Amino acid sequence: MEKLALFASGSGSNAERIADYFKPSKKIGVEIILTNNPAAFVLKRAEKLNIPSFIFSRDDLYQSDKVLKILAEHEISWIILAGFLWLIPQNLLRAYSGRILNIHPALLPKHGGKGFYGMKVHEAVIAANEKESGITIHTVDERYDEGQILFQAKCSVSPEETPDSLATKIHELEYRYYPEVIERVCLNF
Repeated sequence: MEKLALFASGSGSNAERIADYFKPSKKIGVEIILTNNPAAFVLKRAEKLNIPSFIFSRDDLYQSDKVLKILAEHEISWIILAGFLWLIPQNLLRAYSGRILNIHPALLPKHGGKGFYGMKVHEAVIAANEKESGITIHTVDERYDEGQILFQAKCSVSPEETPDSLATKIHELEYRYYPEVIERVCLNF
């Protein structure tokens, strides 16, 4: 059984979709949800889904092995970032080499890197007069949004597009494809 740890910093809508997708699976399951934000709505989603959750601080992640120990205790085989905004530290990159996945709400390498998340990405796409946007699912390395691209899906950006309308299109792509790509990658690693 491939055991997933989901990392999220906010609402957790992707985390919930992933957990629901794998609920009937005998091969992959969401074991725990971790967040750096004690006020994150993802904690309510974890409770509703009956999935254990953990809150950690910046020091827990960067100055200790606390997060790594939690992952080891739960025999986690994959880390899945679902709206997690901090850079992954070296100890996790070493322990989970090639087994940390992220989703970005644009077509990398455009509109990625430090500071490009959420609505900031959609605003940048529109400001650049892009004709299309989409999602990128990639492995995670020591730099923001520079891991190996595993999958991309596109959507059009109309001349009257707003950041909110683009966000809606992007969420639809995320919900549709992220669980499927996670499943394919985990089962073929």
